[in-house]
Amino acid sequence: MTPVASKKKTATKKAAPKKVVTRRARRGSRLSAEEIETMFARLKALNPAPKTELEYATPYELLVAVTLSAQATDVGVNKATRKLFPVANTPQKIAKLGVEGLKPYISTIGLYNTKAANVVAMAQQLIEHHGGEVPRDRDALEALPGVGRKTANVVLNTAFGEPTMAVDTHIFRVANRTGLAPGKTVRAVEDGLLKVVPPEYLHDAHHWLILHGRYVCKARRPDCPHCAIRDICRYPDKTPGEPDAIAT
Repeated sequence: MTPVASKKKTATKKAAPKKVVTRRARRGSRLSAEEIETMFARLKALNPAPKTELEYATPYELLVAVTLSAQATDVGVNKATRKLFPVANTPQKIAKLGVEGLKPYISTIGLYNTKAANVVAMAQQLIEHHGGEVPRDRDALEALPGVGRKTANVVLNTAFGEPTMAVDTHIFRVANRTGLAPGKTVRAVEDGLLKVVPPEYLHDAHHWLILHGRYVCKARRPDCPHCAIRDICRYPDKTPGEPDAIAT
C-alpha cells in the first residue's frame, strides 16, 4: 500500500495592515531665483499697488490698529477703529481716555482687556519718551507695550517705507507651501524671505504675500485653480479644478 502523506496544518498568516502614506509638501524644495522673479512679477501685475486692509491715516493710527489686530481680523479691527479714531487718535487723547474709557470702543475685539491696557500704556510711553511721535526704529518700537517684532515690521514697512517683512500666519503658510522660503519658525521664514525676495519687490512683498494667503492660498482649501503661480508652486496637494489662464 502506498503510504498516505499526513496533512500538516499550516498556520495562516494575517496580512500586515497597509501603511497609510500621507502626501506632504516636499520639504526643502525651494523655488529658483528665476521662479521667484516670475512669482512676484505676476503678483505685481495683478495688484500693482498693494495696501494693508487696516484703515489708518497716521503712523500712530496704524500702530494702534496693528496692535489691536493680534488674533483678530482686519474687518473687526476696522469696525472698532471707525468709532475710536474720531474720538481719540493721538497718544494724548488715548492716554486721557484711559483703559476703562477705551474698552467700550474695542470690546468686540478678542483680548480687549489686555489690548486696552497695552494701548494706553503705549500712548503714555510715546508721550514720555518720544514726544508723542511713533519712532522709526525697531528697538524703540519693540520696547513699547504690546508691540512685538511683527507689529514693528508692519509699522516700519507700511508707515515708513522700510523693506521689512512681517510674517503672519498667512505669509508663513505661503512661504512654506510654495517653496518661496521654507522654514520651521516665523523668524526663519522672515530671514529667508529677506534673502530671496528681489530688492525691487521687497517693499510690497509683505502685502502681496498676505493677500495671496488670505484670499487664494487659504489654509483649509487653497484656491489653486485661480492661483497665478500654481505652475511653479511646490505644494503637491493642489485643489483640483479647471484652471484659469496664467498671464506670463
